[in-house]
Amino acid sequence: MMKSAEIRQQFLDFFESKGHTVVPSAPMVVKDDPTLMFTNAGMNQFKDIILGNISPKYRRVADSQKCLRVSGKHNDLEEVGHDTYHHTMFEMLGNWSFGDYFKENAIAYAWEFLTEVMKLDKNRLYATVFEGSQDDGLEQDIEARNIWLNYLPEERILLGNKKDNFWEMGDMGPCGPCSEIHIDLRPEEERKLKPGKELVNQDNPLVIEIWNLVFMQYNRKADGSLESLPNHHVDTGMGFERLCMAVQGKTSNYDTDVFTPIIAEISRLSSIEYGHAQDSDIAMRVVADHLRTVAFSITDGQLPSNVKAGYVIRRILRRAVRYAYTYLNQKKAFMYRLVPVLIEVMGKHYPELVAQQELIEKVIREEENAFLRTLEKGIHLLDQIIAKTKEENYLTIPGNVAFELYDTYGFPLDLTELILREQGLVVNRREFKTEMEAQKARSRSAASVDTDDWIELCCDDEQEFVGYDYTEVEVKLTRYRRVTSKNKTLYHLVFNITPFYGEGGGQVGDSGVLECEGETIRIIDTKKENGLTIHIVEKLPEDVTQTFVARVDEHKRILTANNHSVTHLLDYALREVLGKHVEQKGSYVSDEHLRFDFSHFQKVTDEELAEVAAIVNRLIRKNIPLEEFRSIPIAKAREMGAIAVFGEKYGDLVRVIKFGDSIELCGGTHVAATGQIGFFKILSESSVSAGVRRIEAITADKAEEFVNNSFRIIHEMEKMFKSNKSLMECVKALVDENEGLRKETEKFAQESLKLVKERLKNKRRVYRDINLIAEQLLIPPAQVKDIAFQLKGEFDKVIFIGGGVADGKPHLTIMISNNLADEFGLNAGQIIREVAQEIKGGGGGQPFFATAGGSNPDGIESALEKAEKLIMHKIQMD
Repeated sequence: MMKSAEIRQQFLDFFESKGHTVVPSAPMVVKDDPTLMFTNAGMNQFKDIILGNISPKYRRVADSQKCLRVSGKHNDLEEVGHDTYHHTMFEMLGNWSFGDYFKENAIAYAWEFLTEVMKLDKNRLYATVFEGSQDDGLEQDIEARNIWLNYLPEERILLGNKKDNFWEMGDMGPCGPCSEIHIDLRPEEERKLKPGKELVNQDNPLVIEIWNLVFMQYNRKADGSLESLPNHHVDTGMGFERLCMAVQGKTSNYDTDVFTPIIAEISRLSSIEYGHAQDSDIAMRVVADHLRTVAFSITDGQLPSNVKAGYVIRRILRRAVRYAYTYLNQKKAFMYRLVPVLIEVMGKHYPELVAQQELIEKVIREEENAFLRTLEKGIHLLDQIIAKTKEENYLTIPGNVAFELYDTYGFPLDLTELILREQGLVVNRREFKTEMEAQKARSRSAASVDTDDWIELCCDDEQEFVGYDYTEVEVKLTRYRRVTSKNKTLYHLVFNITPFYGEGGGQVGDSGVLECEGETIRIIDTKKENGLTIHIVEKLPEDVTQTFVARVDEHKRILTANNHSVTHLLDYALREVLGKHVEQKGSYVSDEHLRFDFSHFQKVTDEELAEVAAIVNRLIRKNIPLEEFRSIPIAKAREMGAIAVFGEKYGDLVRVIKFGDSIELCGGTHVAATGQIGFFKILSESSVSAGVRRIEAITADKAEEFVNNSFRIIHEMEKMFKSNKSLMECVKALVDENEGLRKETEKFAQESLKLVKERLKNKRRVYRDINLIAEQLLIPPAQVKDIAFQLKGEFDKVIFIGGGVADGKPHLTIMISNNLADEFGLNAGQIIREVAQEIKGGGGGQPFFATAGGSNPDGIESALEKAEKLIMHKIQMD
């Protein structure tokens, strides 16, 4: 049986033999395209070529691209693991033609590879072609159909609708008909009962699409109309995991050697056999799939977080933890223990997994532990909801309550329903759906952007960036468009040549002005999108055809360059002090400050930080000149010892920035010599996640301002003391004096509490042999609690009800001797929840002790009276 690694290599070798250049996979996490968070298709890294923004280096390309999809056709995150052939992270085998061959060669190559190289049964293959669309005025793709007739009988060439057989990059942009190749993997007896053509695109797990051949020949405009592209392209994508299933004769992707070693390890660690039960099988598939997604995301620089791409990764990881918790009985972190076997399976082709194994394990372990704690809190909260629902004789949990569990504690609806089902309860699904739709609507509204078509003014093929050498140049406007977001209209401008640096590599985009006769337009930001540098303005020039002067805000550029260059020196210093394991994990560089994230597995000590800062400032004072190497082969850059950032996509030619022994690949702007930076000051060091630390710092003007402010504060403090002693001596004396006063105050407070306690004891009422104390007190809640437990220790049977107002906020305390709570069925927690309504608040606790707070101080007296009545009623009833 052909192994998965061999299948992948056979694909790359085949297309190399057909004149294709094999290129490495782009990172799965997208950092330079505002329209995407993740690479979700093999074509993503070639968008700028397909859009016509840059010329292709190679006309024919092939690769195996790691992709991530959590939504889209047939693929929702909550469904992955329940079937046998959909995934979050998957590999896309692809071949491209950029204006070279078209439909005939694409189909011929696909047929040859599948039937002659992979030896798949020709009689099990089907092809679909586009049936046409009246709405778009498109005819049936007769050309593709006629080509397929050379390989397949007519009855196995099927027509597909626009949804299945017309591929679009988005609402706007390149698009075209596609031809899907499907394979029927059913046993012969099933195939005889029903022909495969009736099951194509019907979600049958054994009649599946394995390859999609996209023929890009149109451009979708903002008004929905189509225009022909000047060059026709081929973009194909084949699911690697599905191909392995077909070649290895399996009926599930998870039964191929892509997944079986991981599932075997899950089975070993959980002591549950795969194939034993449906629920545990689904859980193992979910864990195996999601482990790959999370591990590759971390290697590409995306850590789990609460925002954007980081939130998606955290959600995927938590889904896996939740399945393991519920169906595999894993109450402690265990997914991180699967990383070694993942590396065994995929590490040879993706060496970044090997290089970052320790980081992957630590991040996953910390995230698992954090979510397990959250799960425990959520389950505890759900237990309370169940108890209250049953107490009120209801059978249905409100949908908004279930949604809060989902939104706050990560409880998917099915987990909530599973726990409720065991208690004979259900969720109001309609209300839950309403809450979910409202949240989605809010998200869509927040992200809503209305983008017009580009207005083309001239047809310069490529834009030239000259910002490393110039901050002011004459430019022509080549295209522009209007963009409306949150009721604000902006314009995106593209020039034939630009000195403006577009946001990227952690560095903010330049701002500045665009000038012509009698008109100055402010450029408020600069972004990169699909290979273009886009200049963002609030209004269009009156005459868009004239020649302009584009001028960068040089002061901001200089300050930003200071901060960017110092991140290189900081990286070098950290490796010198902490060790060579330090790797950059992210950065943010502006004219105001810098942020630098790096791998390190413990807090950096104050002494280490001081040493790092000292090294950086020594390098600044040395005034080391910049050595810049533009457009050099990446192999030569590596020979020089240049450091690359994991997760960044580098081309064959790169730019190297060298300051003495600091050598890095970088596309940002930098100082001419380190002396320009002036001074470097670390402001803070903190944790980002497991194994990743963050330093925030300032340079130049901001650092000088910080030092001056610090000395000013010290000087003002010295004047406040009005003493000939040093500031340290004055502060120490003040601290000692305060400590003495604190002890005296505590002593006084204790004496006062004794008096309060004695007064309460004298005012107690005795019912039977029960001591009842109910009083409004003018002391803080902590002291009320102290008195309550002192009284509990002095009386065998005592009930204490206390309350008061502290700092304008009412508080209540109820304490009941354990024996009374048991004897009369008293529950302080339940009682205080009811009486807290009088102070417009809430609270809780245990049967023998509970507290509450609120917002209505006027209700204290009635709350105390109500508590006493409830307790006495219970005692008298007994």
